[in-house]
Amino acid sequence: MALPSTAEANKQLWDEALTRLLDLSTSTVKHNADLESRVNELELELSVWKQAHASVLEAADFAKKAHKAQVSTLNRQISSLESIKGQNPLILCVVDGEANIFNRSLLALGQQGGTQAAQDMTQGIAEFLSQEDVQVFGRLSFWISVFINKRAILDTVLANGFCTAEQLDGFLTGFSQASPRFQIIEVGSASDAVNSKIKEYLHNFTRFPQTLRVFFAGGRGNPYSSTLSSLGQEELLGKLVLLQGSAEPSAELHQLALPSIRVEGLFASDLSPGVIRRSGLIAPGPLPLPAPSTSVTTNGGLISPQSETYLHLAGSPRGVGTAVRPIDPTKPLHKQSPPPCNEHYLMSCSKGPGCKYSHDWALSAEQLDILAKNAKKAPCNYLKNGLECPHGDRCCWGHVCPGGARCFHLSKGKCWFKGDGMHPPLPGEN
Repeated sequence: MALPSTAEANKQLWDEALTRLLDLSTSTVKHNADLESRVNELELELSVWKQAHASVLEAADFAKKAHKAQVSTLNRQISSLESIKGQNPLILCVVDGEANIFNRSLLALGQQGGTQAAQDMTQGIAEFLSQEDVQVFGRLSFWISVFINKRAILDTVLANGFCTAEQLDGFLTGFSQASPRFQIIEVGSASDAVNSKIKEYLHNFTRFPQTLRVFFAGGRGNPYSSTLSSLGQEELLGKLVLLQGSAEPSAELHQLALPSIRVEGLFASDLSPGVIRRSGLIAPGPLPLPAPSTSVTTNGGLISPQSETYLHLAGSPRGVGTAVRPIDPTKPLHKQSPPPCNEHYLMSCSKGPGCKYSHDWALSAEQLDILAKNAKKAPCNYLKNGLECPHGDRCCWGHVCPGGARCFHLSKGKCWFKGDGMHPPLPGEN
């Protein structure tokens, strides 16, 4: 009778040992899975921080170049103060009116819209100058010159449904009559007539010793590169300020580190691709798909300067032109080679071809959502440094810390969200 009891006891011991071993194995597998998940989260967070750090370094380099150019220009102006004594300093604004189309709501108002556009431009420039203390130079003389090929502009506004020919005439009249120093200059339909006029304008007026600032709204690409290069060699780029219009500044123009200003609602940013015509040489017809170098800005939402219109026309995943690459589904976004550029897919990347992150991935709506959520884990550099973010709700970077007022890293003094108001209480927190 003892043998069966011993066998049963041994079996029970084996069952208990196997049960404990199974529990231990299950616990170990779960623990390893949790560790792998945490490693992936940390790698993702590290990738976001690296991209944010790269943006900070580039912004600092940009500011350094801009400051250096302005110091050089100021030194030249100081040395020539005696020669311009008694003359009113000049503030000039020159606009490529063929590439930068005014907002459709202003064009549709005709003469009243032209007057309003002139006032908005003046106010925007005045607000910019108020931060530069140019009033120390005394009374300023402000001039605006808009160079146009009227035939090409009429083709563009009609093709986009912005206004009628009569409304365009009224708008141009209203703008030029807003002040004796505001002028609309018709250059005719010759090839590159607008470009050549503006090049000569910049070449001469920027060199005047009494010219303090030249606000410049150029064309697509950078047709004025030779002129700007010449001004740079003479240490005169510090006088220039980019007036952002219908097209984003080119990568080459961005490398000059010029200060910029955007007057909201002044220029159209919803033009159909391929409809802006140079010298009337493009005949009306079906809208072509944008080439990889085309830059189109959209209003509101998540902005991708080149892919939004392409997505609408071609019905393809979000990418750039036709050179899109499928994402490797076995890897998270931050492990793609190279990772997708947050600013390109969620806002607009100003780095152009020099950007170290990819603009060529074809991202689905779900992948864009993941990209947007991850970008919010890194702080906006403007708010982080105590400045107002010019992008507002369109900014892809975080304006508040995901951890809220109870952020663990904040309690240790190590949170990257250092700006005022970046740690508000989260919903449900007291």
